[in-house]
Amino acid sequence: MKTVQTIQEMQSLSRSLKREGRQIGFVPTMGALHEGHLSLVRRARKENDIVVVSIFVNPLQFGPKEDFSRYPRDFDGDREKLQRESVDIIFFPDIKEMYPEGFKTYVEVRDLSERLCGAFRPGHFRGVTTVVAKLFNIVKPDRAYFGLKDYQQGVIIKRMVKDLNMDVEIITCPTVREPDGLAMSSRNLYLNPDERRAATIIYRTLLQTSELIKRGQRDGRILKDFMYKNLLSEPLVSSIDYAAPYDPDTLEETSEIKDRVLLAIALRIGETRLIDNMLIMLQ
Repeated sequence: MKTVQTIQEMQSLSRSLKREGRQIGFVPTMGALHEGHLSLVRRARKENDIVVVSIFVNPLQFGPKEDFSRYPRDFDGDREKLQRESVDIIFFPDIKEMYPEGFKTYVEVRDLSERLCGAFRPGHFRGVTTVVAKLFNIVKPDRAYFGLKDYQQGVIIKRMVKDLNMDVEIITCPTVREPDGLAMSSRNLYLNPDERRAATIIYRTLLQTSELIKRGQRDGRILKDFMYKNLLSEPLVSSIDYAAPYDPDTLEETSEIKDRVLLAIALRIGETRLIDNMLIMLQ
């Protein structure tokens, strides 16, 4: 396994691999790897000749009051995990390599980036799409893998790739959960034991709301009210950004459930912001 820290070397490696006819699978991450990330790596390993994983905590997707400085970093631990998964290349650039002095170009997917998390984290998805576009240009993957825990991110990246005619296939993979249902996330490390227990209310609410839908409830307003009441029954939920049914394509809140619906939640347990979702198919 090779660790690459410069854009020039990564691009040169990718060009050489392409000339050899090797297909590249790519998993972009911010490190602090958990089983969710590793499930993407395993999928990439099955479907490609070469697997590249990037580790880069992207400052552009953090707001001024967010947790960039304390975001968990464990490169040595991440490297050991990726070695066990037979990853070929780790791309591990620093901030100055990715955003040199004078950097002024950004990629933005309008509308989709302003809904759900985008309404509460201005500029977040502009940071995501900018860094992902750069990584695609650097790594030159045939396929790139993203987890469905951040459903909105997947929708936005697919739209960016389509609109900008990028030659990469975007593959979204199921959310990986802890035994009690909590979606795996690097930010789970912030939770103390009581908060960790309280966080299970998120998945329970998704399950219970999905059961209401399957039993025939189609009124989005009733479902939203149920979700809020359920979540607020947990005393350690300090605030809710959103909890409602949404159109899976437009990400707009929906008042009438039809053939498919996205249930999505973003809230804070103490100071930690957590997200989760569930896609319900009715036909």
